[in-house]
Amino acid sequence: MKDIFDRMYAGALIRTDDPDYPKVGDAIERAFRITGELNSAFHTDDQVRDRLSELTGRRIDGSTRVKLPFYTDFGQFIRFGKNVFVNYGCGFMDRGGITLDDDVLIGPRVNLITENHALEPEERAYVYGRPIRIRRGAWIGAAATVLPGVTIGEYAVVAAGAVVTRDVPDRTIVAGVPARPVRKIDE
Repeated sequence: MKDIFDRMYAGALIRTDDPDYPKVGDAIERAFRITGELNSAFHTDDQVRDRLSELTGRRIDGSTRVKLPFYTDFGQFIRFGKNVFVNYGCGFMDRGGITLDDDVLIGPRVNLITENHALEPEERAYVYGRPIRIRRGAWIGAAATVLPGVTIGEYAVVAAGAVVTRDVPDRTIVAGVPARPVRKIDE
């Protein structure tokens, strides 16, 4: 049987009675400790990158900036590209995996949610994940929410306050709840 983190990343339903579930609890506690320390005092951009590198297990490029406060419930499945900007107050629930390609802009109070619950009432307490990918040059506007399994295309724009439930094509602006295409961006 695969490790619980491998199963989680692959999208399996993770039950709280799984014998490996304490590892998940430890990882969540670690993420809350690191983000709590980050969010409780001033830190330079370099210090933020260092702590987020510790959290994710990957070195974050010096061109990437994440403004505090920043929230995540796991952190180990977040991948930051180069020249990424994440504004303040964002929440990344990343147990399904979040990838931010190069040159991505994330507005304030954006939520990237990769986790969901089973629909069956007897399994509703358990969680599974689906990855989110924000492709090169995309811009996610203030207070938008991107839901599990969504890919935002290259140079696409998600309007402020939108709730994205489906993939967004390259160079497309989406808006609304649920988000719908508004227009294409000229090349």
